[in-house]
Amino acid sequence: MSTLKPLTIDIVSDVVCPWCYIGKRRIENALQLVPDVPVEVHWRPFFLNPWVPREGISREEYLTTKFGSVDAYKDIAQRVVAAASEEGLSYRPDMVKRQPNTIDCHRLIHWADAKGKAAEMKQRLMELYFRDGGDLTDAEVLVQAAADVGLDANDVRNRLATDEDVALISALAQDASNKGIQGVPTYVFAQKYAVSGAQAPELLARAIRQVSAEVNAQAAE
Repeated sequence: MSTLKPLTIDIVSDVVCPWCYIGKRRIENALQLVPDVPVEVHWRPFFLNPWVPREGISREEYLTTKFGSVDAYKDIAQRVVAAASEEGLSYRPDMVKRQPNTIDCHRLIHWADAKGKAAEMKQRLMELYFRDGGDLTDAEVLVQAAADVGLDANDVRNRLATDEDVALISALAQDASNKGIQGVPTYVFAQKYAVSGAQAPELLARAIRQVSAEVNAQAAE
């Protein structure tokens, strides 16, 4: 019996994007629907708000700049809160007090990836932000989050204080934009088929099965 070639899935997303939070759970559910398909998942960086400075800004300033007013976001937020809740996730917009620039979060995910913990790191940061109102502009909050998933706190603290991998993360995010990715989450299968948006697990599972079959048929030729 031939061994199936793993399907690469690049997930382009940002930790402060609520649909990426929901989309992460949906792709995980999709993968449970196709347990027989081997996959390799890679978390790729994206800056939802590249204009937010490194030190972050108040949530109020962010919502006013992006949506016109804090109130204008409330209707949008209700829809997202409901969608998150359907996936068993908690999104509490009122808890969020500070809007971060996410380059340091993406550095953490990249470093966690070296230990096979990128998905856990991403989940922890998203929970901190959406559920707990954690301040992701605070280096100590990030250090604690890294420690929570098993990374060495002192090592992470020291690395965050440098520019290590800032250029790399920026280049990867730029690469996604150059490829025409504007909305996230975007799932890229086998580096050639892209599905945009937090799609239903059934749809994602169908795409995974289809592309995997195609990749393996080509490999067999």
